[in-house]
Amino acid sequence: MYATNYHRAFSVADAVRLKGSGDETKYVSGGMTLIPTMKQRLAAPSDLVDLRHVAEMKGITVSGATVRIGAATTHAEVASSAEIKAACPALSHLASLIGDPHVRHMGTVGGSVANNDPAADYPSAMLALGATIVTDRRRIVADDFFTGLFETALHDDEIIVAVEFEAPEKAGYSKFPNPASRYAMTGVFVAKSAGGVRVGVTGAGSDGVFRHSGMEQALAGNFSPDALSGVTTDPADMLSDLHGSAEYRANLVNVMARRAVAAAT
Repeated sequence: MYATNYHRAFSVADAVRLKGSGDETKYVSGGMTLIPTMKQRLAAPSDLVDLRHVAEMKGITVSGATVRIGAATTHAEVASSAEIKAACPALSHLASLIGDPHVRHMGTVGGSVANNDPAADYPSAMLALGATIVTDRRRIVADDFFTGLFETALHDDEIIVAVEFEAPEKAGYSKFPNPASRYAMTGVFVAKSAGGVRVGVTGAGSDGVFRHSGMEQALAGNFSPDALSGVTTDPADMLSDLHGSAEYRANLVNVMARRAVAAAT
């Protein structure tokens, strides 16, 4: 691991100021991806700015149907939150499936969304819930935020401070995890609201998280697992690696989607 300078930020303004302290400064929250990458000497930031102690980036609030989760809120806090369980139990379930207890107590919502790992869980929920990613500068709808594998609309010095969404009428999440890492080989989040049905798929797409328009159309008229019986997923759009072929993942998308709808209903 290369030498680096550590800085602890206590406010968003403090974090922005500290970002300019080095030539290659990186923000770090839970560090579930960045720290292992540094240990492998695949990344060598000159400085790290720790966001975990920024109070304005922590906590969960539910106001009416509007849910706001601070970016520094951990997966464990989302999984155990009574407010989230009441507003969107599928999101609590999703958080409870991430990694192991150590990961869930260190990893954060903002870190997962900002990193946009193609096998991460939260991006599928953000898409399906039509969430808004709130940064220190602007508000970005999820459809515009995720732009490709490990790519987002974030600027290099921009900080996610929270995510917001309207509580859905129904929602469900089903995941087929890699048995070693617990990352999603395929995860499908479905959400039904007054605006329609949205389906977010993670772990399977060759270009990262995506919405499945065919499933959305099928479920709009009949929100049940049976509505998906005639819907297919094109293997040409799927990721293929040592963990599973494109054809295997295409089948998993359909299976996980049916399970997610069943869970929602």
